[in-house]
Amino acid sequence: MYTPPAFREDDTAVLHALMRAARLCNFVTATAEGLMATPLPLFLDEGEGEFGTLYGHLARANRQWQAPVLGEAMAIFMGPDAYVTPSWYAAKREHGKVVPTWNYVVVQASGPVEFFDDPARLREVVTRLTDLHERPRVEAWAVSDAPEAFVAAQLRGIVGLRMPVTRLMGKRKMSQNRSAEDRAGVAAGLRQGERASDHVVAELVAEEGAS
Repeated sequence: MYTPPAFREDDTAVLHALMRAARLCNFVTATAEGLMATPLPLFLDEGEGEFGTLYGHLARANRQWQAPVLGEAMAIFMGPDAYVTPSWYAAKREHGKVVPTWNYVVVQASGPVEFFDDPARLREVVTRLTDLHERPRVEAWAVSDAPEAFVAAQLRGIVGLRMPVTRLMGKRKMSQNRSAEDRAGVAAGLRQGERASDHVVAELVAEEGAS
């Protein structure tokens, strides 16, 4: 990933927080058959390894886990993003030498991947992943709520995934390369947007101006 110094994020704690907030990632592997990618919810075990370890599962019918991986796998976590029109820049009124761009947050985690189908390990992964996303709910659903025979049958239909993270790259592009006046214009413009992500990016841009 091309990451100019102004946009680079190196703080592991910040990167982990961005990964947790993204909730869904694109899991990518290079194989002799070509690139393969699957959108997956993964959870991060921060206490396992220098940069943590990612866990999740794929459908057993998914060809991706069967194709030998060439090198490392990559999980791409996208954060909030927004289109930025040059009309918001003070520089447009001054000299007009401006172009559109896109603000976004992204984390790329890479590492060797292991696929497994041991029922006990699969149950642990499914349980931890379920608990993570059910926790905020008033009436949280648990794996143990379903009949045991049904759960066992469902586990036979999936394959587990474990990826110790050996490389972690983050990019936080929030108009840091623009003047304070341009950033203020971007934040104000995005606050008028219709997408929820526009409003989130507006505050992130404003934070850059305040730091």
